[in-house]
Amino acid sequence: MFTKSLATLTLALFAATAIAQVDYEVTITNITPGQTFTPQLVVTHPVNAILFRLGEPASAELEILAESGDTGPLMDALSAVATDITTIPGLLGPGEQASVVVSGNPGRDYLSVAAMLIPTNDTFVAMNRVKLPRSGAIQQLVPAYDAGTEYNDQNCANIPGPQCGGAGQGSSPGPNETDEGFVHIGNGMHELGDVDELGNTIIDPKTYDWRNSVARITVRRMQ
Repeated sequence: MFTKSLATLTLALFAATAIAQVDYEVTITNITPGQTFTPQLVVTHPVNAILFRLGEPASAELEILAESGDTGPLMDALSAVATDITTIPGLLGPGEQASVVVSGNPGRDYLSVAAMLIPTNDTFVAMNRVKLPRSGAIQQLVPAYDAGTEYNDQNCANIPGPQCGGAGQGSSPGPNETDEGFVHIGNGMHELGDVDELGNTIIDPKTYDWRNSVARITVRRMQ
């Protein structure tokens, strides 16, 4: 009888574990007039994981995402604690939306999302550690953040992507006196001229400026 009860309990625990994770549809909508999002990292994770803290330095992995749009290093750093993690491929232009399905534990897990804004030096859009809904859906307007790791010169020579085609430093030398040194709310673009002394284009804020929020993110439990 004891053996049978133990087996029954084991099966029950297995079943509970098996149904603990459910699917969530995550939809990201770019609500800027001129900015484009690089491929978007989407991760579900427990409470002890966080992409960044405002007022504190960005991690090296977040710096790479914010300056070059490469989600790979941040995915690698999060993979050990992630419940589910993926990157939505391709660029997401103004007014466009993209969706992906990820799994998570509605009683335990949180959702984080991140992508670079281009053309910028080191600005990124993020949803940072938001609790997954137990039922239904949640929707948030999320701001742009500045990683504080690269001087905001708005110079196309230092900005990747189709608008500029620059290097995108990815992991710029620093800290430098022109870097803010900490993650903060992005403050848009400013009039810095048309070209630099080498003829490189300076981004025009009339086309590419924004005022937070920059994205609408909807998270819907599917079952």
